[in-house]
Amino acid sequence: MPSMTGDWSHDAHLQHRAALHAALGEPARLAVVEELAVSDRSPTELASRLALPSNLLAHHLEVLERAGLVARSASAGDGRRKYVRLVRPALTGLGIAGRLPEGEVLFVCSQNSARSQLAAALWRARTGCRASSAGTRPAARVHRGAVAAAKRAGLSLAGAQPALLGDVPAGTQVISVCDLVHEELEPSPGWWHWSIADPVERGDAAAFDAVVAELDERIGSLTLQGGEPARREDRQR
Repeated sequence: MPSMTGDWSHDAHLQHRAALHAALGEPARLAVVEELAVSDRSPTELASRLALPSNLLAHHLEVLERAGLVARSASAGDGRRKYVRLVRPALTGLGIAGRLPEGEVLFVCSQNSARSQLAAALWRARTGCRASSAGTRPAARVHRGAVAAAKRAGLSLAGAQPALLGDVPAGTQVISVCDLVHEELEPSPGWWHWSIADPVERGDAAAFDAVVAELDERIGSLTLQGGEPARREDRQR
């Protein structure tokens, strides 16, 4: 803590916290952050969902980005498209979190061989809730890199098989973890999207472990309806 007689203007940590609060002190920017708490969105999607003119949204995103609260990345599908995501560590202690959905969750990617399989396994282990996965062009088998990464994380993909995406039962929360799938399916407004890099493209253990870590962070950032973190104390890791 800074000294009561010190110069507050030279306290870098205090200045950083003040910048975060200033960035979130505008209702539209707070709405953007709360929307991103559960799903990555393109600027076009954000503008539509929040009824914001594109030029005003661009200003708000610039303020949030300068404060270190959001980041943008190019789509792995259509490279001209950008996705905005939260920089979650920056939100620690600010009380902003998405809610854990009720009912079953369905994770979707193209081949259903890595990201969506790992996401479903992590969701079940961390929340105790039901989750499944599917793909638009399922592979013949789950990638061995995903199986190995799951084992390192204390999970199991034994017996998991890629499945073709079919009709989605009512009440299911769909979460796409592949930019290509998100863009080709034209999802309903209630679907979430997590823009996660495909570890198969690199193929090494670090790439698969990075996916597990990102999924774990995203799932752990959600809270139950009562405000408690989604993570279970008896998780396997």
